[in-house]
Amino acid sequence: MNSTKLAVLLILCLQNSIFTVLRRYSQGILNEQYSKYEVLLFGEVVKMGFSAWMISGSLQVGESVGGRLTYLTQKCAKMAVLAGIYGCMNILSFVALRNIGAGTFTIFAQCKILTTASFSKVMLNKTYSWAQWRALLQLMVGVLLFSASIFEGEASERGKEASGGWGPAMLGTAAVLVEVTLSGFASIYFEKVIKLDPEQLGIWERNYQLALGSIPIYVLFILHGGGGEVGYGGGWSGVAIVLACLGAAGGLLVALSIKHGDSILKTLATTGSILLSSLLDHYLLFGPLTFVMVMGGINVVLAICNYTFDATPKQEVSSVHSNVSGTKKEEVLSKAVTDDEKVALTKV
Repeated sequence: MNSTKLAVLLILCLQNSIFTVLRRYSQGILNEQYSKYEVLLFGEVVKMGFSAWMISGSLQVGESVGGRLTYLTQKCAKMAVLAGIYGCMNILSFVALRNIGAGTFTIFAQCKILTTASFSKVMLNKTYSWAQWRALLQLMVGVLLFSASIFEGEASERGKEASGGWGPAMLGTAAVLVEVTLSGFASIYFEKVIKLDPEQLGIWERNYQLALGSIPIYVLFILHGGGGEVGYGGGWSGVAIVLACLGAAGGLLVALSIKHGDSILKTLATTGSILLSSLLDHYLLFGPLTFVMVMGGINVVLAICNYTFDATPKQEVSSVHSNVSGTKKEEVLSKAVTDDEKVALTKV
């Protein structure tokens, strides 16, 4: 793993951890009542402004900032689709958590690890060794063990689910399953646009387009919520502003992690942040840290190492199409073995 990729993934892990702990401090300790959608909206505005500033520093000779941003706005359809998917995922998670318990939700939510890998195989033709598939399954189990504290209140939640009949439980389960499927698809869709789209726009340009598509969605969420308990723009604090900026940084880091790595490595980084944030939560905010959680954390670390440092040899290509010969054949073979972003050649 090269140094740039490792640095981006570590920073993403750290950002996720700080964001999680600070959000718990803000809403769990300080009991701040601001709208989470207003925080997300402010974060998208910050992300769009920062991306525009970065774009302004990489313009070609004679090109204006306004002209470039206008062009990006006109060509933002692909990122608008992604923003729409994220909006749907927000709605689905809300529906799921209203109808099933947090523990049940957590179990199904871990399926996004497998849906991401499955979509990368289908959409990007990536191949994974059996050792890597086992590592992903091990990662899911580790996260579930580490989330054991969530299940403590699950008995009462199950009682609520049972009293409401099977209908709400089935609706909640269906909602979370659709959400994790969309999550896997969205990750690979984003990776495909960044790496393989014929119109190779820069990472800042894609982030500008994504923010542009996300802003109207969050505005609609805010209007639908009616300003919440404290009204539009109410309850804001310095901590809320820092959270918004951290959220914007997270969006930028996700894009960078996909550009320099891939969606699975991004998922590993965000999963690793669960461990770090829980440790910070325990030592700074006196959150839970049990023996089962420690064992789950060890399992997660081992799974990440097993996946990242998998030594399974690449499948060798023994023959190519008969029309390929001489030097051309050697070039194709080399490309098939070394370029893991392309479709591997198979025997003919």
